[in-house]
Amino acid sequence: MTEAPSAGWVRRSGAAIGWSVAFFVLCYLIATGLAIGGAWIAAGSLDAVQEWIRTPSATSIFIQGCAVLVAGLVATWAVGFRARGLDASALRYEGGRRGLAGFGGGFLLGGIAAGLALILAVVAGSAEWVRESGSWAEYAAESVRTLFILAPGALAEEVLFRGVPLVLLAAVFGRGPALVALAVLFGLAHLANPGVTPLAVANIAGAGLFLGLAFYAPGGILTAFGAHLGWNATLAALDAPVSGLPFSIPTIDYDAGGPPWLTGGAFGPEGGLTATVALVFACLGAARWTRKDPAA
Repeated sequence: MTEAPSAGWVRRSGAAIGWSVAFFVLCYLIATGLAIGGAWIAAGSLDAVQEWIRTPSATSIFIQGCAVLVAGLVATWAVGFRARGLDASALRYEGGRRGLAGFGGGFLLGGIAAGLALILAVVAGSAEWVRESGSWAEYAAESVRTLFILAPGALAEEVLFRGVPLVLLAAVFGRGPALVALAVLFGLAHLANPGVTPLAVANIAGAGLFLGLAFYAPGGILTAFGAHLGWNATLAALDAPVSGLPFSIPTIDYDAGGPPWLTGGAFGPEGGLTATVALVFACLGAARWTRKDPAA
């Protein structure tokens, strides 16, 4: 017979879920206010705010990323530190040499996985790169600029999905169920992205699992941030869309070709099976890496 859950476990699980929901709600409220304020300043009028937010651009991606990051950090302080008594160590906020090494290793792993998805799209599908106008100096400058544009959003999503909620849920339900639950939520959070498909949502959930495993590798949240930024920045630097958001990089032009279910089409590699394969390898690599951190 299966033993019924104890009253203490029920209370702890209810508290973990309740505080996680409170964390997300607080993030949403703060981020919405900040994003509207930033959009109002950038768009020039309140009437233009909604259209400005719905039209992806480098400025809107950067401002919204900063808004969500600030909201996530405030909610981490309010819910994680103040309400639940967690500290930086419990939330795997590691600094110094260990944090920098984790960020660098994560960036490399995420970049390799993204590159693999694109190479598979070229080899197995009809994707290709063609030479465009522009110098390689212009290419390098725009790639670095795009990396900085993407950085706040990547860190913000790690604070949201691999921060307080993951720690609270893992403490009660175990790491595996918590990782899967938040990975699914991470995928669903991208339902409004342009051109999203069911396979794209599933792949982004797979990316959430990869990033959750990276969170438990040496370096903690900086490792997950590095892996996230490495994936996004590599796709953008190779002129591929990132979760449906296009980036214009001089010198090269990426044509996803087809079939879309394989290469991802206009949504980018995350919409195709090549990303599924790449993310499986990324998850395996991150899972092996987590064994090197006995404190995880």
